[in-house]
Amino acid sequence: MNPAAAERFERDLAPLAPPGTRLGLAVSGGPDSLALLLLAADMRPGEIEAVTVDHRLRSGSVLEAQAVAAICAGRGIPHAMLAARWSEPPTTNLQARARIERYELLADWAYTKSLDAVVTAHHADDQAETLLLRLARGSGVAGLGGVRPSRPLCPGVSLIRPLLGWRRAELATIVADAALTPADDPSNRDPRHERARMRAWLADADWADAARLAATAACLRDADDALVWTVGSVAEDRLTRSNDGVALDPAELPRELKRRLLLLAFDALNASPPNGPDLARAMASLEAGRTVTLGHLKLEGGALWRLSPAPKRRA
Repeated sequence: MNPAAAERFERDLAPLAPPGTRLGLAVSGGPDSLALLLLAADMRPGEIEAVTVDHRLRSGSVLEAQAVAAICAGRGIPHAMLAARWSEPPTTNLQARARIERYELLADWAYTKSLDAVVTAHHADDQAETLLLRLARGSGVAGLGGVRPSRPLCPGVSLIRPLLGWRRAELATIVADAALTPADDPSNRDPRHERARMRAWLADADWADAARLAATAACLRDADDALVWTVGSVAEDRLTRSNDGVALDPAELPRELKRRLLLLAFDALNASPPNGPDLARAMASLEAGRTVTLGHLKLEGGALWRLSPAPKRRA
């Protein structure tokens, strides 16, 4: 292992998981996750376990998981293989459903093993792709911040991503220097998947630098954190809870703060948060002084916006 790369990895990992943290590494066998395995094995020996999820979506996936198991065995790293639990493999929305299943399996495994965190190999190129994909969908500040370095995965277990500042090519070099042959997942190049199309487009767009795009996502995460902090302070004066519901004082507030306060009001009433377009339409009605129903709530406009459970409709 290149000492400079190993030390850089530890600097990135330590704020997310200080030494002594019990870590589970999600290792698919691709170049990114193999580099994660090598780096963690060098800097956190005795503190890591590895796991490979077989999504059962293509031939050869079991052999790839077995190859990871062999690499781990050669380095004395405990390894587990987890298989997707669907009765019938999905045929639509494939990558999204595979991602949901993967994280559920990882959460169950980490909780059972009493691990402190699960580590994934998401990197700067992934972050750039996520930013552009969400930009194309019209995401707000929170979505454009991309994936976060850390988030809760399940009770007592965090999901951490220490490689968000690394490039895909840097990780591939680490694997090549170790004389390992990574698995090749053809779905990463399959144009039926939007991320694969974005990856190909970004590779050909010499003006769009992935590192700068990832830095933009980091700036947007900082902006989102600032908004969350601000909303928490503003809510003390602008949201009032009563037996009938919640009242919101929108006077002279920026639109984004009003939007976030509305979401807090939904949460206070144990109502599911609406999607972005529905919430935007409801806000337009409230600003015009009208009353609308959204989900199971009645929203009334005026000097104060009032949210309360919607009356049941007559049969």
